[in-house]
Amino acid sequence: METTPPAPERAPPDSTPERAPPDSTPERAPTDSPPERAPPDSTPERAPADSPPERVPFYLVDAFAAHPFAGNPAAVVPLRQWLPDALMQRMAAEHNLSETAFFVPDGPGQWHLRWFTPTLEVPLCGHATLATAFVLARILGQPGELRFRTASGPLSVSQEEGRFVLNFPANPPQRATSLPPGLTAALGAVPREVWKARDWICLFDRAETVRALSPDHGRIASLPDSASGGAAARVIATAPGDDGVHDVVSRYFAARVGVNEDPVTGAAHVQLVPFWAARLGRPVLVCHQASARGGTLWCEQRGDRVRMGGHAVLYAQGEILLPVA
Repeated sequence: METTPPAPERAPPDSTPERAPPDSTPERAPTDSPPERAPPDSTPERAPADSPPERVPFYLVDAFAAHPFAGNPAAVVPLRQWLPDALMQRMAAEHNLSETAFFVPDGPGQWHLRWFTPTLEVPLCGHATLATAFVLARILGQPGELRFRTASGPLSVSQEEGRFVLNFPANPPQRATSLPPGLTAALGAVPREVWKARDWICLFDRAETVRALSPDHGRIASLPDSASGGAAARVIATAPGDDGVHDVVSRYFAARVGVNEDPVTGAAHVQLVPFWAARLGRPVLVCHQASARGGTLWCEQRGDRVRMGGHAVLYAQGEILLPVA
């Protein structure tokens, strides 16, 4: 009798080959894990996206000059509305010219005009007014007489015989009863007479003496004020002309307002023209300011006003990039 061989034994269910427990699997370096990120408060700072700077037009004009590198350079900045005073003062210091003129529209054919030296705002400036008129007429196309509201009252500029003619209030000087202390030492020369209006006016006999002056600007800055009300001390040295062309020669020193020697100064001539018109007995004068750059002014005493004519040339133009607060 055949017998069926017994079936082979099977491992019991719990005898399945052991597997390594999950936590014993060999570690592998992840290949696609993102790099660690710094916590939010340690993220490197990034500069915020800057707003585009405000672009303000800018012109550099040589006033009382028929060609570049002569006369008195002025910066002219047309504005739609006033900037903060402190910002305009910083801009004038950055330009580092004797004056920067800022103006805004002030009605038909009129503008509100202000002037800043590198250190302070001044109530009157001739050459920067001429430069402003040049920009308005020759570059911005404003026709006719140009009128300005200023800290010194209404001023106007017209064009006559190819020149810009400023119409300013006269400021006649009075004879000083005594020399201000330190004046002779500051100038390095003894004037024949001393007069005063807004500024000290020192009269010399000879134009060559005025041209040769080499003043101590620190001492000029320390002189007492020439006028009541605390007007910063400035000194005009003047003499009769000696070349057959110019009636008057002068130089102008104003260290206390940040300008050791101003190249050509309209505000000086509103004092000089009444002085010399009375002294020479005629109202029409050709005046030369004998600075290193030099400049000529065609002047006329007309009642209580002084008319000063001169040329101007554009040296440069561009844009000022003001940061937006």
